[in-house]
Amino acid sequence: MSNKSFITEFLLLAFADTRELQLLHFWLFLGISLAALLGNGLIITAIACDHHLHTPMYFFLLNLSLLDLGSISTTLPKAMDNSLWDNRDISFLGCAAQVFFFFLFATAEFSLLTIMSYDRYVAICKPLHYGTLLGSRACVHMAAAAWGTGLLNAVLHTANTFSLPLCQGNALDQFFCEIPQILKLSCSDLDYLREAGLLVVTVFFSSVCFVFIVVSYVQILRAVLRIPSEQGRHKAFSTCLPHLAVVSLFISTGMFAYLKPPSVSSPSMDLVMAVLYSVVPPAVNPLIYSMRNQELKDALRKLMSG
Repeated sequence: MSNKSFITEFLLLAFADTRELQLLHFWLFLGISLAALLGNGLIITAIACDHHLHTPMYFFLLNLSLLDLGSISTTLPKAMDNSLWDNRDISFLGCAAQVFFFFLFATAEFSLLTIMSYDRYVAICKPLHYGTLLGSRACVHMAAAAWGTGLLNAVLHTANTFSLPLCQGNALDQFFCEIPQILKLSCSDLDYLREAGLLVVTVFFSSVCFVFIVVSYVQILRAVLRIPSEQGRHKAFSTCLPHLAVVSLFISTGMFAYLKPPSVSSPSMDLVMAVLYSVVPPAVNPLIYSMRNQELKDALRKLMSG
């Protein structure tokens, strides 16, 4: 890595100049982290302990909770540490680790959300073939593919980004190491375009997944509207609408953050977008899936009652 001898640390975005606001940000992030850890931890425990939830849908949900735990544990701890101790620095290797794990968990999560849309499509549109198309071995293979895609994407982006020669300082206008902010420090247009090309490929992959999700939900909506029972329609909507809401928030804010032109970029807008795609989904996923799912609520109630 040619730039390691020149930059040994990066400076992250300072949330505030006053000590009171810094502590406020620390407590806010601490509350969000604890809520995400508690919510996702309860979902993982409930699914693992309740044999009624040992189905493909909940197997994928367990993986989603694991990814959410990893994602929020990648970005917030360092931001909390900097706010608490009035600090801004992050080491070169620490920054590389943040980029690697964030891309690992984010890519794997979007791949898994795509798989979950396929799971809902088969369950609602082809219920007689559900056991055949989504057997235990197929579910394990699909989950492994999601994790493997995240790993490959993370390796490519991390290796390429941190091999760039950086000569525009070391200050990042973000609370964690985000690739668009690191690219602003590059002094090589050719290397910049190489990483930008990789980002375009990643966005194209995400767009294909998003189109697949939309097509799946169009078919699901058509099938749900043909269900004669109002209770059946309500159950189908209750499992699908939260999933669609999470996907829409994740893809819209993430693509805007990585594809927006520099002319519309500002520190405050970049910060809001980063919070929406990196902090909000891991924190609200447990609430969305537990509040709208009666089986999961029953399992959590049994878990809480011992």
